[in-house]
Amino acid sequence: MIEIGAHVDLSHPSDRVWLALTDRELLGRWFAEADMVEGVPDRLRLHTADLPGFDADVEVEVTERRVPELLALRCDEAGRLTELTCAVTSTKEGSRLAVREVPTHGAWSDEQHDAREQQLRQALTVRLPAILDWLAFQQVDLRRGEAGMTTELPVIGAPGPARRRRRAVVIGLVGVVLAAGTVAWLTLPGEPDHVAAPIPSTTPTPLPSVVGAAATTAQPMATPSARPPSRTATPTSARPTRTPSAKPSPSPTPTGPPPPPLVARYDTDSSRLFGYTGEVVVDNPGPAPVEQWVVVVTLAEGSSVDDVDGADWSSDGQALTFTGAAVPAGGSRTIRFDVRDSRPKAREPEGCTVGGNPCAGF
Repeated sequence: MIEIGAHVDLSHPSDRVWLALTDRELLGRWFAEADMVEGVPDRLRLHTADLPGFDADVEVEVTERRVPELLALRCDEAGRLTELTCAVTSTKEGSRLAVREVPTHGAWSDEQHDAREQQLRQALTVRLPAILDWLAFQQVDLRRGEAGMTTELPVIGAPGPARRRRRAVVIGLVGVVLAAGTVAWLTLPGEPDHVAAPIPSTTPTPLPSVVGAAATTAQPMATPSARPPSRTATPTSARPTRTPSAKPSPSPTPTGPPPPPLVARYDTDSSRLFGYTGEVVVDNPGPAPVEQWVVVVTLAEGSSVDDVDGADWSSDGQALTFTGAAVPAGGSRTIRFDVRDSRPKAREPEGCTVGGNPCAGF
């Protein structure tokens, strides 16, 4: 029995190498294009007919799968049956990928064997590292497209003409405000002046004449002492007195209609084998942010989640519960999660709700 084997040491983590093995688009770039076998949900077709050492396309079926360590396939190439294993182990520099194919029914000719092994070695040592380098660059999260620049350098230097003009305008505005305030203060009505009351007359009262011959002298009468003039304030105008008016009893403040509920839509990116990436976009059409929200996604039986971005999450069986920061008024939140499945053609979630209401997209 003649087998084909090759291995390569890669400066990439095992999970990235696993993605290159199971993503249909990536697999097509470094080895062969793949699609599903129509009518057979668990089988995949690799378009290898034009590759050196291959006579036809290869149909594969997954027999064992341990993420991200082992992928075992049963292959059928026009009646020739083989078993193909891809083993990924972590190393200090990254990871090692070992590929081994053993025929179980039928055999290759020597010419086919050599061409097939050379094709595999070239794919592993040349094309795969290039794809992994490209993938590593794509996975760098610069986030420049989401929130713009994260740092702005301060501008230091002498103010230019525009700044001097702005400063002059500001000083002019301040002057206008101060002048207007002074004029307003000068024209405000002051307190009314007090009007002096007329000074009382100080003409002495004539003494009464003395009746009788016996009176030889006149007894002086006490005359009122002169009082200093007093200033009596007389109002220039009568001020109407304010009479308290009856205060109306407070009426209940009318309440507006409740804010519209959050809405969500679901979408699946199924470009990967044995899994997919799900996306839920939560929209807030209301005028105020919503602090508390819950999205529940129910996965198909046999599926499990690998990674979540954009929300906090917890799982209970097949139900995934997502929560997170407030959804701004008129804004949205996006949740992305990676799901793995034992079948090459992964099954989409069975349900999605936001606040108990179904998501769009199903």
